[in-house]
Formats: sequence, structure tokens, C-alpha cells
Amino acid sequence: MRATIGYTLESIGYVVGAQGLVGFASRTFFGTEWGWLHKIADLPPAADLGIVAAGLALVAAGLRTRRPPGHRKPV
Repeated sequence: MRATIGYTLESIGYVVGAQGLVGFASRTFFGTEWGWLHKIADLPPAADLGIVAAGLALVAAGLRTRRPPGHRKPV
């Protein structure tokens, strides 16, 4: 179960981080709106970097939650 939760947190973190990165890059370098995040809220580019950090935190939490391969349950 911990492995499933770890993979889920990690997957959500990748999506959240990618949306923040795409939102930041599109507004900063191209002046357009890309991704899904702008459909939910109108955030400044600095907040998009905070979303990237939140995504990275979810990825790190997911990696920490998973058990290493070959790990056995305690008897």
C-alpha cells in the first residue's frame, strides 16, 4: 500500500510541477497562456514557480514513501 501511495504522490507531483513550469515559461518568455492552470486561476509568474516547488515536494514525498525493491515486511 505504501508503494501505491508513493507512486501516486510522485505522479501527481510530476503533473503539478510540469503545469507550474509550463505556466511560468509561457508567460515569461512567450506572453501566452499554456497548460491547464490558467483555466483554474490567474496567477502571477512568481506563483507558478511556487507551484513548481510544490510539485517537487510531492515528488520527493512520493519517493520517500515508497519502499526500496526487495524490502520485506517485518515478521
